[in-house]
Amino acid sequence: MKGIKKNLTEEHLYLDFSHQVEGCIFPLHTSVTLFLLSYCDCKIFKVCLVLTAESTDISLLKNVLSQDVEVQIISRQELPPIVQNCCLPAVVERPDNFCRAGLAVVLRHIIQKSHEADPSKKEILELLGFKKTCLKACAEVSQWTRLCELTIPLAIENFLKESCDQHPTIPAEILQLEKKLSEPVRVHNDDKLRRQKLKQQKAAGAGPAPAQEKAKGQTHRQEALEELDSSFRSLELKVAFSKFTVQEDPAAPNREPSHIRRAGTSALPPLEHVFAEGLYFTLADLVLLPCIHHFLVIICRKLSERLVEFPLLAAWYQRVQEVPRVKTAASRCGIQFLRLPELPTTPSEQHPNVSETPGAEEHNDPSFIGGPRPTMTKLMEKGIEVMFSPHPCPAWTLDWNSLPAAVSPKEGKMSSDRALRKQQQLNNLVYVVTHQARPGDRIVDFCSGGGHVGIVLAHMLPSCQVTLIENKELSLIRAKKRSEELGLSNIWFIQANMEYFTGMFNIGVALHACGVATDMVIEQCIKTRASFVACPCCYGFVQNTSKFNFPKSEQFKKTLSYKEHMILCRFADQTAVQLPPQRRLTGKQCMCLVDLDRARAAEERGYSVQVISMEPESCSPKNNMIVGVPI
Repeated sequence: MKGIKKNLTEEHLYLDFSHQVEGCIFPLHTSVTLFLLSYCDCKIFKVCLVLTAESTDISLLKNVLSQDVEVQIISRQELPPIVQNCCLPAVVERPDNFCRAGLAVVLRHIIQKSHEADPSKKEILELLGFKKTCLKACAEVSQWTRLCELTIPLAIENFLKESCDQHPTIPAEILQLEKKLSEPVRVHNDDKLRRQKLKQQKAAGAGPAPAQEKAKGQTHRQEALEELDSSFRSLELKVAFSKFTVQEDPAAPNREPSHIRRAGTSALPPLEHVFAEGLYFTLADLVLLPCIHHFLVIICRKLSERLVEFPLLAAWYQRVQEVPRVKTAASRCGIQFLRLPELPTTPSEQHPNVSETPGAEEHNDPSFIGGPRPTMTKLMEKGIEVMFSPHPCPAWTLDWNSLPAAVSPKEGKMSSDRALRKQQQLNNLVYVVTHQARPGDRIVDFCSGGGHVGIVLAHMLPSCQVTLIENKELSLIRAKKRSEELGLSNIWFIQANMEYFTGMFNIGVALHACGVATDMVIEQCIKTRASFVACPCCYGFVQNTSKFNFPKSEQFKKTLSYKEHMILCRFADQTAVQLPPQRRLTGKQCMCLVDLDRARAAEERGYSVQVISMEPESCSPKNNMIVGVPI
């Protein structure tokens, strides 16, 4: 750490550290991050372990930290202010106004920076998977990201804490991962590979045997099946490990026989998992490996008879060790891999305690009638009607011509017509926020995109601190560039899923937060007792999640089923200008009812809430604004 010359792009990596037990650093997020640093042979970050308690014993750290990574131990009070508002792990660029927070975002950033430092290491960038999307979707909308980033590390931490008991409980998330590994693999060249597999199957004699072959006996049949099983595995393994060698992917050089080309998709054999996401080694494998290793250590020591319940997980654990540099990275981090027995694999059965997607089940309602009209009539009979609050100042507008160019959305890559509509949208939000804000207030622009809302607010309210939170890195970098052109000193940029922002604030704002993101914004504001100004979008993507069930308010719950509420959401998206006027009107009414449910739910938690239609309504097909103030 000492003697490194500081520069403007210096990056600090902050990791939680609570304790260390038997080669495992807690929390597991920290173990995973250090393992990736070692795998990438990455030395470009200043690594700081942040003590969660002053009495933490750090004397054993030297046995489990890679000797190639220099580490500084700091207290939570020494964190930069922007990081104190975020969950760790976090990476901060100097100067301290751009932060990346949350496990998936930080790991993806480490991979990108490692590749930038040495572009010859193409295999490092390939950890991000096809189209570079591995663990990119936020945990709230992606079950896979949630499993890797949140639930498995947390479940195994709890399992390790319980391991002092004689019979710790196997986490349901492990059973869920075992089930995941049994599911057919889908890849971008799926059809081509499955036809190669069918060709192997035919060559191995798996098809119907001619009459004269049937007399050869069951012995020959068993040998053929064993050869067939071996060939199945060899195809997937050959494809998977071709990424680590100079050979090309095993694509057939010649045209497939006609009976292979003509085979229907349903007749093609499925591809089997080699790695966590399918055939290719990705960041997901590196996230899971330290977690699963420490789980298996306890299983082999205390519950060895239960190892047979995880044959696919055990096979994956052995296979990952064959990937170049994995064993080296593990030894640097104090991980001594186990030697597991080869376990028989049997057809997958549904584990009784593996939960399905939270809230995804259909609510059986024998009285349900499709279409929005019966649902809207049902609400009217209970006194719930489409109703907008009056706009506080429909003609108000910013003087865009007098503002610096970088404040205007015209600076973004959009047409002049779209830029005008964006200015009109901003007029509505900025009016409400500037009339609520007081000097010294903290304002958070959730799902900020390129910063259209946050940059205007930071410019208009120089005595307030404005924080932009966005999951898409390039959008946030564009926003930072615009703020630098304006010389703004009251603005922070945080690349993270919004649930990793833990700071206190006074006003939360979100322009066109997609689907349940609007509900997440409102929830963040309610937890902090902050005012909110939210303009929803993508109503058709609203669905039950691990955090939210719809309808949300008690008033709507007493009247509508989940399925009926989803009908409103689907029709609420039908407001595009090219649609017939009557359909657009119905869509607008459905939008209002969905947002009234959101408003009622906030009112039940101590807020005064209004649903307002932005002016002019032509500024956007999604022109509702939900404004809430704590009572």
